[in-house]
Amino acid sequence: MHGASREALTAARERLDALTDSTSVDAARLAEELASVTALLHREVGLRRVLTDPAQPGEAKATLVHRLLGGQIGGTTEDLVSGLVRSRWSQPRDLVDALEELANIADLTAAQRAGALDDVEDELFRFGRIISSNTGLRAALTDRAATASAKTELLNRLLGSRADATTVRLVTRLVTAPRGRSLEAGLESLAKLAADRRDRMVAVVTSAVPLSDGQKQRLGAALAKLYGRQMHLNLDVDPEVVGGIRVQVGDEVINGSLADRLEDAARRMAS
Repeated sequence: MHGASREALTAARERLDALTDSTSVDAARLAEELASVTALLHREVGLRRVLTDPAQPGEAKATLVHRLLGGQIGGTTEDLVSGLVRSRWSQPRDLVDALEELANIADLTAAQRAGALDDVEDELFRFGRIISSNTGLRAALTDRAATASAKTELLNRLLGSRADATTVRLVTRLVTAPRGRSLEAGLESLAKLAADRRDRMVAVVTSAVPLSDGQKQRLGAALAKLYGRQMHLNLDVDPEVVGGIRVQVGDEVINGSLADRLEDAARRMAS
């Protein structure tokens, strides 16, 4: 993607992260609903042109989404899709590509929550190697004359009891709705999304009072330097938290006041 579409996708990924930071959001269900919208807009060329028409007001496009999809998808998904259609897109196809990517990220988030992300990444890689070495299997999975149900059944026999449910969902969507991509390219894209998700460290921050934007930025920067990796903050408020703030990164838990922790982080970076 280029220009406006790249900016729109970046903003949409940030909104998705914000939504899935809440444990009340069912990431797997969100992925399924986003995938259904992807399939709809892939089929309905006229609709996706209307939803990406820069001459149409964003609110009018969001209203159309509500009229068409309200009641068929959850409110969280509808809000996310409405935000997408309010954005500007360089070309209509980019909106569909973005929806598909968000669906895949949501599924990978579900795997991450379940502690299965490493397994999913490994399974995607190994399945790609199997495809590249088995021309018969590749031909069966890419045969345009074969029905989606037949391909799904084949994948269930191959992966159903051997792979994580997230892997099965991701590969099944890719095989049954390739949208013009080769199977190898699609698997490579999925593996990259999984790797990007794995490299994104998450700090669960619980504070006695909401943090200001400046505090969040300073804390995020300090933690990123300490751990040497991009850091995403999942924020929660608990008036009874000991020391004013609690930060958990993986298995490590840090307690204390925000000022004390930032000063300690600075000292550790300097030493």
